[in-house]
Amino acid sequence: MKKIGIYLVALMCCACGVKEPVAQQTVEQLPAIYPDYTEVTIPYNIAPLRFMLTHQVDDAVAVLSFGELKVVEQAENGKFLFSEKDWRQLMEAAKGADVQVQVYEQMNGQWTAYQKFSLHVDADEVDSHLAYRLIPPGYQPYYRMGIYQRNLTDFTEKPIVENSQTDYNCMNCHSFPMQNPDKMLMHMRAVNGGTYLIEGEAVEKIDGKVSDEIPSLVYPSWHPNGELIAFSNNKTMQTFFRNDKNRIEVYDENSNVLVYSTKEHKVYTCPQLFSDKALETFPTFSPDGKTLYFCSAETPDSMQMPRDYAKIKYSLCSISFDEKTKSFGNEVDTLYNAKKEGRSAKFPRVSPDGKHLVFTISDYGNFSIWHHDADLFIVDLEKGSYKRLDAANSEDTESYHSWSSNSKWLVFSSRRDDGLYTRPYLVKVNADGTASKPFVIPQEDPSFYHEFMFSFNIPELIKGEVKVKSSALVNVAKNGAASPVSF
Repeated sequence: MKKIGIYLVALMCCACGVKEPVAQQTVEQLPAIYPDYTEVTIPYNIAPLRFMLTHQVDDAVAVLSFGELKVVEQAENGKFLFSEKDWRQLMEAAKGADVQVQVYEQMNGQWTAYQKFSLHVDADEVDSHLAYRLIPPGYQPYYRMGIYQRNLTDFTEKPIVENSQTDYNCMNCHSFPMQNPDKMLMHMRAVNGGTYLIEGEAVEKIDGKVSDEIPSLVYPSWHPNGELIAFSNNKTMQTFFRNDKNRIEVYDENSNVLVYSTKEHKVYTCPQLFSDKALETFPTFSPDGKTLYFCSAETPDSMQMPRDYAKIKYSLCSISFDEKTKSFGNEVDTLYNAKKEGRSAKFPRVSPDGKHLVFTISDYGNFSIWHHDADLFIVDLEKGSYKRLDAANSEDTESYHSWSSNSKWLVFSSRRDDGLYTRPYLVKVNADGTASKPFVIPQEDPSFYHEFMFSFNIPELIKGEVKVKSSALVNVAKNGAASPVSF
């Protein structure tokens, strides 16, 4: 019965009138396509990897094949727009195996066949949704941005909230506990300022200014119990350069780490996380909630900002945590020593299975999304060793990242396409801490990234759709009283 089913599908694919061409010549080179989906490993539940030729031809055909099953697609203006139905059938059949891709192009009546490439269809699925902020990549004050969610199994995108609804304020730092879309946190700045906690349809506004010492809550990380959230408290500044390849520098004049209780509306910290002699930032909990990772940079009295911005280098550290007593250990462990290694760590994120931690390293500072030398590194938490996540990196910026709930996939932001816009890339992370070739999240139109003038910021994988209505969030933002937080 299975063979009959495949045969019928193959007939269906050819019945539309598109046939596989007979090539007059074959060349031993890969076709020039965008996005580059050659030899990538993909989750079987991903939306169709639509691509286009990067040059003009008279006609073109792409053939996706697995065994007897074929999808034959004729290009529309050089674009291969595989149907979702055909793609899903092919992915289900090829789960755990390879799909072969053959591209033909016609010029002056002659068909040329390019070297075949493979799509490695992985049996491990990726979480169904991706949440991100869309923001223009300029330096002017924000005027248009929003937090959105995309269904990765198709091309559906929906806004969670847009700042056109909230008087064009700044909104950032959306976060979810254990990839759970039913609980969410985000900040709004300036107008309607505050931290917003969302559970289902309920929205609570928190006063982000705890005290003069803690004027704002930044960079959140949920404890796995869903009731505690680690934050940093940052006094952030920025400066600009005329001749530096890193055009903008964002730095902290002061920062500390603390833990907020959603039940008590209190924050807790300790001397190791709240020091005048260091800048502590980017907290993230381990999956069991017993360890808090963070980044820390020493700030000797002789150091002055912004003069010494390039001397600021962050180590990757950890401290034990007891959720019952909300207390911290006495010892700080260092996983990456900035003094010894000479570079700077940021954005630690632990895989849900607790086996690996991925973080970003750049030459200095903590705002790596504009540092062209920023790369991803991975820590084996059992061995305590780390290495560059080679296959995932490029010659340009790799920065913010988050794990899928099954610890198999990592999404990260990269400027590899043009050095200006961050776009979301997905990569398979193997059990040994190596990575496959990453690929940009597919879009309905493969020319999308060439034409879209917004950056994808803080990509977060989640297990389903965020259901809160933007109207409920907007109502609390404009009319709700903020809950005070005590220190």
